[in-house]
Amino acid sequence: MKTPLASLLLLGLLAAAPALPNLALAQGQESGTASTSRKGASGLPVPRFVSLKSSRVNVRKGPSTEHAVAWVFSQAGLPIEVISEFENWRQVRDSEGSEGWIFHALLSGRRTGVIMPWVKEKQEVVLHNGRSASSAVVARVETGVLGTLVSCDGEWCEFTVNGYSGFIEQERLWGVYRGELIN
Repeated sequence: MKTPLASLLLLGLLAAAPALPNLALAQGQESGTASTSRKGASGLPVPRFVSLKSSRVNVRKGPSTEHAVAWVFSQAGLPIEVISEFENWRQVRDSEGSEGWIFHALLSGRRTGVIMPWVKEKQEVVLHNGRSASSAVVARVETGVLGTLVSCDGEWCEFTVNGYSGFIEQERLWGVYRGELIN
């Protein structure tokens, strides 16, 4: 969730559809291919997905505390794409395509995902007990739900949400690139 400086609380990732969903998804998915990965100032690959450590994270207009706060995330665990690095600052993109800068200590390497945040109306998505659409249903969850990525094989991800663990098609998640492997 974002809270602009004007103190307006946006419904954010879990309650509203993103303004530029297909653009953000396409940018995130395409930028994460192995052929475009490079090392950032941290020595880690850029781009990459991380998550927010805290339930209050300032996103700034530039890479220092001298830059104004553009908005505030208000939910820990949200997946964020690191698209650039400058010293201890990370330029990030959220699922809506918005970009800003976050201090590195406010980010975690823990991998999380949001189920289809680009969908405007709530839909039911199935978690399966295997890596197949024909496997048994473990749970039915709504789009916009945040969960933990356990592993991904490039097509399916093991995903845990609200005590349920199952498999979901990788392309239905914001927080992992198409074809990305997570062990």
